[in-house]
Amino acid sequence: MAKGVGTPATVALNKAKVAFTVHSYDHQPGTGSYGLEAAHAIGVEPARVFKTLMAEVDGALVVAIVPVSGQLDLKALASAVGGKRAAMADPKVAERSSGYVVGGISPLGQRKILPTVLDHSGLTFDSVFVSAGRRGVDLELSPHDLVAATKAMVAPIARAERG
Repeated sequence: MAKGVGTPATVALNKAKVAFTVHSYDHQPGTGSYGLEAAHAIGVEPARVFKTLMAEVDGALVVAIVPVSGQLDLKALASAVGGKRAAMADPKVAERSSGYVVGGISPLGQRKILPTVLDHSGLTFDSVFVSAGRRGVDLELSPHDLVAATKAMVAPIARAERG
């Protein structure tokens, strides 16, 4: 357990007695990719850093957790949750639902419990990194603990970034 950074995500992990490490870095405003910025600042490969995205599947919000080195495959996400059509959620809707700002949305400690899907690549690592709920702060934890804490299903929902 870690102390020092108090966000709904860290509170949720502490309450669940999940071990995690906080990694803080100087966020640079105007950064194009928050996740890639985190990977470089923390000094880990981008495949271990996961971004939290909100999508609408058949009109209902769903949380997708995918590596920052790739993109969310909307068709695969829809299929994973038994839906037909998926689209990215409006950023304002994502912020209102999660309680976090874009670029700092954590899959943990969200205001509303939503169906959550972790890309299956996360399980290939001993630990993964996700936003702590604030730009410039990431949490490192076991992917199995992430799945348990978010009640996520695991599915292949990411594809390689287009060059």
